[in-house]
Amino acid sequence: MSSILTVTACTSVNATTDTAPTTSKMQHHKDGMKNAMNKGGMRGPMAQLDLTAEQQAQIKAIMKEKYSGHKSDRTKYQAERAQTQKQIQALTSASTLNNAAVNRLADQQAAKTKQRFIERIQTQHAISQVLTAEQRQKMAQLKSERQAKGHHGTKNRKMHGKHHQQGL
Repeated sequence: MSSILTVTACTSVNATTDTAPTTSKMQHHKDGMKNAMNKGGMRGPMAQLDLTAEQQAQIKAIMKEKYSGHKSDRTKYQAERAQTQKQIQALTSASTLNNAAVNRLADQQAAKTKQRFIERIQTQHAISQVLTAEQRQKMAQLKSERQAKGHHGTKNRKMHGKHHQQGL
């Protein structure tokens, strides 16, 4: 019971303290994306590669192909997530744990993660083929610098890791 109250309290504190900064950061991010796309340019590390107009067009086509069906699939994915949450709730609420069902659910989640990983690597490869050798080298350097600075969710991963270790 105390762990439930702790989780609830932490959630309430995070909800009230995190709302304002996240909103302004998200708005800033959205504004930056709009500006980059309105100018016809790239954003992030791609903006620093001195891409030709042809390269930009090819990369935009790759990204458009990757994300073209995402909006139409949104309700499907939401329904799948809701179903998964129901399954998890049923498993955790049961008087005895159904290990076979847990393993099936874990396998389903692993398959989805594997598919997303494969698609991400395929997209990165396709984009890499558009770049010159020098641009690929600079992209690798920019990614390395970005990782060294701790971007791409490492702060969130650390936060979730702490909560996970505490059993929250």
